[in-house]
Amino acid sequence: MTIHFIGAGPGAADLITLRGRDLIAACPVCLYAGSLVPEEILTHAPMDARIIDTAPLTLDDIINEMIKANDAGQDVARVHSGDPSLYGAIGEQMRRLDDLGIEYTITPGVPAFAAAAAALKTEFTLPEVSQTVILTRTSMKATAMPNNEDLATLGASGATLAIHLSVRNLRNVTAELIPHYGADCPVAVVFRASWPDEQIIRGTLSDIREKVRAEKITRTALIIVGRVLNAKGYRDSALYHADHVHVLRPKRKA
Repeated sequence: MTIHFIGAGPGAADLITLRGRDLIAACPVCLYAGSLVPEEILTHAPMDARIIDTAPLTLDDIINEMIKANDAGQDVARVHSGDPSLYGAIGEQMRRLDDLGIEYTITPGVPAFAAAAAALKTEFTLPEVSQTVILTRTSMKATAMPNNEDLATLGASGATLAIHLSVRNLRNVTAELIPHYGADCPVAVVFRASWPDEQIIRGTLSDIREKVRAEKITRTALIIVGRVLNAKGYRDSALYHADHVHVLRPKRKA
């Protein structure tokens, strides 16, 4: 048997990949992250599938369910929200499976930052504005951030920031970033990107906290910081420029 880690995407049920959908349909056991994975995703599972919400379970509980399936020779769809490589806690599960000698695969999913960019109708890498996107979070009550990964250090780059799991920490986020980006730097908070109740709050580092508090958003939101959010007059990319030649678009004859 095999454990299939599957990224379900950011929320909209039709943003799961075809591979992910087909694996769910083929597995007699489905472990999914409740509240973060839409119920419509579960309709792809077989009618008689054993479906388990892992939200109330511990790591030991989850691994025990995988062991039961392994003993019964049943493949498992382990469904995570977004892309499982980002804050999906699959590392610790894979480590346990390696120790147990249980096979697993990983199917990527659409990450939340990509869904946020789509909702904002914004390219996060604009010529001469930003060519780097940093995906990060703040610690709050969760695991402490490693050395040199605090926002003040990352913000010194001036890159576009996609800050996860931190909407309740906006006071510290803005305080650490204003010295690097300026109080007038645009910010967007995207609540439940791609879900039916998606909400976008736009502001600046100086006022975004008050705007978010007014909307009473305390979870499931992504903070985007960077000048790309209101960039105008930036130059076109060289990719499609007439003078940019490459093997698929050789230089035109005069």
